[in-house]
Amino acid sequence: MSELVSSEPAPFIPDNLTVPQFFFDYDHPLRATRPKASLSSSMMLLVTDIILEEDEIVCLYAPNHMGNRILNPLGDYAVVFWALHRLGAISTNSNPAYTVEELTHQLRLTKATTIIVHTQFLKNAAEACKEVGLPAERIVIIDQATFDAPHTTIEQLIQDGLSHNANFVERKLGAGEAKTKIAFLCLSSGTTGPPKAVAIPHYSVIANTLQIRAHNYAVETKANVPQDQWKFRPGDIITGVLPFFHIFGLILNVHVMLYSGMGIVIMPKFGWPGFLESVKRHSITHLLVVPPMIVLLCKHPATKEYESELKNIRFCFSGAAPLSSELANQLEKVLPNASLGQGFGMTETATAVSMTSALEKVGKAGSAGIAVPGVKFRVVKEDGTLAKLGERGELVVHSPSNALRYWENPKATAETFLEGGWVRTGDEVEFDAEGNIYVVDRLKELIKVRGFQVAPAELEGHLLSHPDVADVCIVPVPDEFSGELPLAYIVLHPPAAVRAASSTAETDAIKADLSKYVSDVKVQYKWLKGGIEFIDAIPKNPSGKLLRRVLREKARAERAAAEKAKATL
Repeated sequence: MSELVSSEPAPFIPDNLTVPQFFFDYDHPLRATRPKASLSSSMMLLVTDIILEEDEIVCLYAPNHMGNRILNPLGDYAVVFWALHRLGAISTNSNPAYTVEELTHQLRLTKATTIIVHTQFLKNAAEACKEVGLPAERIVIIDQATFDAPHTTIEQLIQDGLSHNANFVERKLGAGEAKTKIAFLCLSSGTTGPPKAVAIPHYSVIANTLQIRAHNYAVETKANVPQDQWKFRPGDIITGVLPFFHIFGLILNVHVMLYSGMGIVIMPKFGWPGFLESVKRHSITHLLVVPPMIVLLCKHPATKEYESELKNIRFCFSGAAPLSSELANQLEKVLPNASLGQGFGMTETATAVSMTSALEKVGKAGSAGIAVPGVKFRVVKEDGTLAKLGERGELVVHSPSNALRYWENPKATAETFLEGGWVRTGDEVEFDAEGNIYVVDRLKELIKVRGFQVAPAELEGHLLSHPDVADVCIVPVPDEFSGELPLAYIVLHPPAAVRAASSTAETDAIKADLSKYVSDVKVQYKWLKGGIEFIDAIPKNPSGKLLRRVLREKARAERAAAEKAKATL
């Protein structure tokens, strides 16, 4: 297999439009049939007293936010970054859970000159701005109608703008300019080190929206699928709980679903069973989730109380991290009437480059789907040669949606963004004869036991099928003989946790049972010889990816302390 090419060609992608110009002013054959959404509040922002230079960078530091103005289709959050694009500016959306140090890193990295913040996070924003030298008047409040000086609010800016004659003329892009003009600086997940800012042009957002529409709507209509069986229909309702600052929520949840004519129930934060209550209250038909949410769907006792509502779910899509076949099988039972899909993408490919086929109700077990239109894949082995069908190697992607580079980081750019528009993913994969992609694991997260490679995701998927296990993360610990051994950090379900807390003997018995659960079905070098530790929660980033490095560092520190204590005896 020299290259695997998508079965469908890329749709026509205009290259002279900004994101809001494409979404709100331009008619494309793949656009869902529905009235054009109003962007009145965004237009109001165009006549405010905020002076922004072309390509100036503005940080949006807030949760998914719903404003109180009826004409805002997605609340203030999305309207704000579309308004910034209308003005020619760049949006760098930040995780509202960031500490002062983390936000300071993003502001310094991107050189943002203004920050738009939710009042809940104003204290951190003010401290970070002080660290980087941003004056208080460059802090704008997103969620309140009035605020004491020196800060102003979005609402005040809008009202002030309305009191003046409009004097702003939106710039039109030249041919091809959308491919180089930056729309977003999105931070990478940070699972293997400090976050990097990924430069995503307007063209990438437009391209991926059209690729996913072509992958679904165009394929369905070509195959004469009845409209009531389309995956995404105008009028369907989808969850909006994925954080909009993350690439998965930003492109798939906001742009693709809006372009498909769907309603989005915005959820500022995730909670269970509040999530289920929203499904019931808003008659939600589509779930856009990450694997930890699927774990709750399958294992949380509250799920059973919503069985009738979950029967109304027509589609459930999981992304951002691999979903094990064991968990997928459980999900089919919880959502008996839903089509189930997975996909693969990353910030650097902005975003999905593979998805379950639109013509399949349930994708192949363990698969992240097939290439979306316009995508080419290569699988590169360690020796640099291209893998054959069924062989494993690093996935390298060519897509019209690929980002341009890492912002002001030429070294990291050279390592990931290759000549000819290819992007290295850092993920080990293999393909089957039908073009389905199977993500084995992050290459840098593979555990080497006596020279054998152990994929943490494989063990995690198996352990999650055990009735006592609510969540799990596998990390390597150093071993003098084997090099590394797998260690399991496990979150127990409440009944098992109560048993474990009752006595040391019960704790040991649960650990022995879980260890045997792995050794009964896995080759010896995959056994949990690094041990099992119980933990209250597995650290994850907002997109649902395990922050494996946090627990890896924890394990190393604990082992080092134990060795030091042993040496002093």
